Amino acid sequence: MPKPITDEDTTDIVISKRVRLFTSESVCAGHPDKICDAISDAIVDAALAQDPHARTGIETVAGANQISLYGEIKTTAKIDYERIVRETVKRLGYTEPAWGFSQESIFSNDVHQQSPEIALGVDQDGAGDQGMMFGYACKETPELLPLPIALAHALARRIDEARENGTLQWLRPDGKAQVTVRYEDDKPVAVEKVVAAVAHSEDTPAAKVREDVINEIIKPVLDKYGFDLPGDEDITVNGTGLWHIPGPESDAGLTGRKIVVDTYGGYARVGGGAFSGKDPSKVDRSGAYAARYIAKNIVAAGLAERCEVGLAYVIGQPLPLMQTIETFGTATVSEDELHAFKDKLIDTSVKGIIEKLDLARPIYSQTSAYGHFGKEDLPWEKIASL
Repeated sequence: MPKPITDEDTTDIVISKRVRLFTSESVCAGHPDKICDAISDAIVDAALAQDPHARTGIETVAGANQISLYGEIKTTAKIDYERIVRETVKRLGYTEPAWGFSQESIFSNDVHQQSPEIALGVDQDGAGDQGMMFGYACKETPELLPLPIALAHALARRIDEARENGTLQWLRPDGKAQVTVRYEDDKPVAVEKVVAAVAHSEDTPAAKVREDVINEIIKPVLDKYGFDLPGDEDITVNGTGLWHIPGPESDAGLTGRKIVVDTYGGYARVGGGAFSGKDPSKVDRSGAYAARYIAKNIVAAGLAERCEVGLAYVIGQPLPLMQTIETFGTATVSEDELHAFKDKLIDTSVKGIIEKLDLARPIYSQTSAYGHFGKEDLPWEKIASL
């Protein structure tokens, strides 16, 4: 028979930590897909500014030297689509026709009236479509977002700021950031790798681009979050060496294609629909915001360390068919208490969400870059007083 294990035998046993890596990416506001999100959301805001009951489903496509609008709308607002498109493109830094895309590019508009069959259900306070939405929150960052996506967004934002304020005058619009974080026992302990891609002027050597990006972009962001730079071999800047032509000339853009960037960087589940271009009757948008609001408030209230909220709707019906709360074993109260907290926090009917979060107003342009979550001025990011 085997010898029984005694306390003396276990003194030298080391219990290894569970180690894993997780990577998330973000993109700059001048990325082709984000140009399209910005245009679509600028049209949503223009409609809601005049007509709080506006219904929009705006899709933008940006390609080499052309921009096209598609989708549907129902509103009393008078919208100058072309002006909004050209002003948005200019604001995002595309002012050089030589780049193959600018505010002077060819414009076409194929937006049509919303289907009366869809309007019938929405006008009765029903959901604008079927679908499932998820919201997530955790204690890894001050924003109550997973660390990888919070860092990736911060890097993308800082790239844009360095171009806009002239810190790095060689920068051109368009760029990406990617961060790999090492976790031990589900706690983030180090930044393992950082990847950045930035468009730059032809007369700026690759060595200078790398040095400036590390010193002016990556290091300040990691310092802010309390992490050290990874080793030099674990930092990649412009993996192909050079990048001179930004935007849709190099890669076409489309509204809603960056749904993982817009949410939680792949760390949590995402729903079946994108956000930008849609008014709040579309539960793809408002339902996802409500789910984040619930999850964030549960974590902020100390009821769980991590929380994922799921909602599901059917077109034309006001109430969700599914409401779930998953805390991954971190809850400090019972499941019944979590649901009671949710019910006190917000009415998850379509009308209840729109009214509670005051969504029928022009607030959506600020969501079109660096994610829809973690920005404290947005109503679904507020911490409620219950």
